[in-house]
Amino acid sequence: MTYSNLSKIRPKLRTTGRVSGNFGKSKVRAGSSLNDIGGDGSIGATQDDYLNRLYYAFDNTTDPKLQRFIYSEIRKIHVQRGTW
Repeated sequence: MTYSNLSKIRPKLRTTGRVSGNFGKSKVRAGSSLNDIGGDGSIGATQDDYLNRLYYAFDNTTDPKLQRFIYSEIRKIHVQRGTW
């Protein structure tokens, strides 16, 4: 039997180099980078504006699929507010 030195090899702790684990891509922190973009917090229309637009669209469309969608959106808003 030959003498083997393999049992004396200690695995080196990996403390240097790139942190991997995301399939080759560098690890990044969770969350969107868009959170750093400033603003006053109001984006687009208010819910009341949206509701008024939905009512207008419901009255002016003849497409039954679109009417079902608009009705479900109006119902969602009213259920959320507790006015349905």
